[in-house]
Amino acid sequence: MVGAQGYPRLHFGTRELRRTAGEQLFDQSYERLTLRPVGVTIGALVEGVDLGEIDAETHLELHRALLEWKVLFFRDQHLTGAEHIALANLWGDIEANDFFPNGEAQEISRLAKDDTAVGMENIWHSDTSFRSDPSMLSILRAIEVPEIGGETMWADMAAAYDNLPDEVRERIDDLTATHTFVKSWGLTMTDKAIAEMERIHPRISHPVVRTHPETGRKFLYVNEPFTEVLDGLPGDEADALLDYLLFQARVPEYQVRFRWEPGSVAIWDNRITQHYAVSDYFPQRRVMERVTVVGDQPF
Repeated sequence: MVGAQGYPRLHFGTRELRRTAGEQLFDQSYERLTLRPVGVTIGALVEGVDLGEIDAETHLELHRALLEWKVLFFRDQHLTGAEHIALANLWGDIEANDFFPNGEAQEISRLAKDDTAVGMENIWHSDTSFRSDPSMLSILRAIEVPEIGGETMWADMAAAYDNLPDEVRERIDDLTATHTFVKSWGLTMTDKAIAEMERIHPRISHPVVRTHPETGRKFLYVNEPFTEVLDGLPGDEADALLDYLLFQARVPEYQVRFRWEPGSVAIWDNRITQHYAVSDYFPQRRVMERVTVVGDQPF
């Protein structure tokens, strides 16, 4: 299938799906936890861990598992808000969210949906890519879940980059793209509110192909709600190429899907993944709480 400007809409299967960049980073076994892979390159269920009581050695193994599998899933973790924040603090400082309502503490973003509020997160995205220091990771816990529906999906953007045609990878390796909250959050804001928020979060350019600061892995770093334009290209050409790159998150072979239960937790590396909250549960109630860790400047 061919898209705009002759780009193939899907280019999967010509390269092996990989979890690492080949540096043999993950040869060590795990002594303090059990991993059960859910996807081929992304997603693993972690067993044998109480997230409310993490010592330094267990945290090191969790972080290595996160680098390897990009998103980790846990069951039966009934954390308090304070434990949720303390867990995130093991990875770094908490990112203040300027757009979500808070939970019991300002560090917690509360996402509550019911018959009066429809889920709006059903779009592939990487959190806060409009910041100069986008999120490093997020920890999401389920408080109330619908009987049916309300699952979340994640996409491996390193696998997406690996499977681009050679000529496309060569074309985008040195490109940057402009990111802004205005493209999404701005749709519900007044002009005055947008101007005030842009003083905090002005438009920012990031590499289209980002390098993971810990593994050296290259991955695709554009997303639909926050990436506005590819820099330095003519309008029609930029639009067609961006549309093609955005499409890559939708390829099922790069994805994993998680069914929530009360007390379930997901920890994901926001740098190298995108996620999508499936909005198929209206008018049922779904309540989630998230704590996010500050990241660094993409390169």
